[in-house]
Amino acid sequence: MNQDKIKEAIEQIFKHTSCAITKCEFSDDGGMLWCMIETPDSGFMIGRDGETLRSLNHLVQKIIEKSSPVKENFEDRFPAIFIDINGYQKKRLENLKNIAHMMAERARYFKSNIEIDPMPAYERKIIHSFLEGAKDIKTESEGYGPTRRVVIKYVDSSM
Repeated sequence: MNQDKIKEAIEQIFKHTSCAITKCEFSDDGGMLWCMIETPDSGFMIGRDGETLRSLNHLVQKIIEKSSPVKENFEDRFPAIFIDINGYQKKRLENLKNIAHMMAERARYFKSNIEIDPMPAYERKIIHSFLEGAKDIKTESEGYGPTRRVVIKYVDSSM
């Protein structure tokens, strides 16, 4: 993947928002391309509960897809791109893993289903992925639109 194109797209977006980039680095982490940006305008670029950052990620992904010469199977050819501003995404990822672990333990202890607060699709995917190896836990998404959430279900493995 051409990191220069990604960086250029990000810089253009920042230019139009009058926000400054003090640092922009790339790293590959488990098949995901992370773009770590440092900016003094992090509050504006992250937004409330990360909404602006999610939109920025979506916008950059679409720009890169559009500039790709071959349109089909884009996801197969390129890793997921995650833009992180001042470490917000990394912290959120760790927080989601902690939530998944705690709620799975709660489901085991009470031997019941535990619902997690509604969250965006990529955050639900992180929860599902984190718990997919557990033999006594099953995860499902329930609800529609902004109320869609993960339900962690205890599965009695002794049967």
